[in-house]
Amino acid sequence: MNEYEQIISLISLSMGVAWASGLNLYAAILVLGFAGSTGNLDLPPALEVLQDPMVIMAAGLMYGVEFFADKTPGVDTAWDSLHTFVRIPAGAMLAAGSVGDVTPALQVAAGILGGSLTSVTHAAKASSRVLINTSPEPFTNWGASVTEDVAVFAGLWTALNHPVLFLILLVLFVLLLIWMLPKLWRGAMLVLRKVGEWLGLVDKNAPADPLLPGLDDTVEKLQRLQELRESGALTDEEFELAKAKVLGVMSE
Repeated sequence: MNEYEQIISLISLSMGVAWASGLNLYAAILVLGFAGSTGNLDLPPALEVLQDPMVIMAAGLMYGVEFFADKTPGVDTAWDSLHTFVRIPAGAMLAAGSVGDVTPALQVAAGILGGSLTSVTHAAKASSRVLINTSPEPFTNWGASVTEDVAVFAGLWTALNHPVLFLILLVLFVLLLIWMLPKLWRGAMLVLRKVGEWLGLVDKNAPADPLLPGLDDTVEKLQRLQELRESGALTDEEFELAKAKVLGVMSE
């Protein structure tokens, strides 16, 4: 393997374990540990501990727990919330250790990038589960969980065997997340707010965003004015006067 291919393989492995950790940390550890212990993968020195039988058994046990917790509506959201403090630092450490014996600066850089990738992947998983849990039937939840498990194993296999293909797919995945994550997060916050209202923890009359009181009402008024303008019910001058009045009320 020439130097260029080795660099691509290291980047693919580093970002692959970071991405997989955001979906299922224990599955990622199992794949690396099993591949290293069977000789199918030469783990970097910092990750050789993963092929220890005790580590593999611990990861297998936790994967079994997560397998069922992740498929139980409501429990999966609580599990994801707790694992915010586990997946992200673990993903950063795995990414840093995956680059092998390099300079400390490169390891830190890999850790930063890996931790960031784990963060957004975990955020997408957690927020999408909140939305999925609004469905009364459990089958959508089961399907999402199984799809994530399969994606972890298939993604890491691709990262190890076809690094260039994996990196291309990873770039597409990140671009998709940039578009989807704000929408998923906004939807998840609305669901959590509604749950808080049912439990009496959130005031129903409170603005949706405490930092921007009255914003939702203002946007609705502006949208209505635009509709009236487009329908011809308001002239341009009347629209501008009404718009200034709405914005003026908001600033008072």
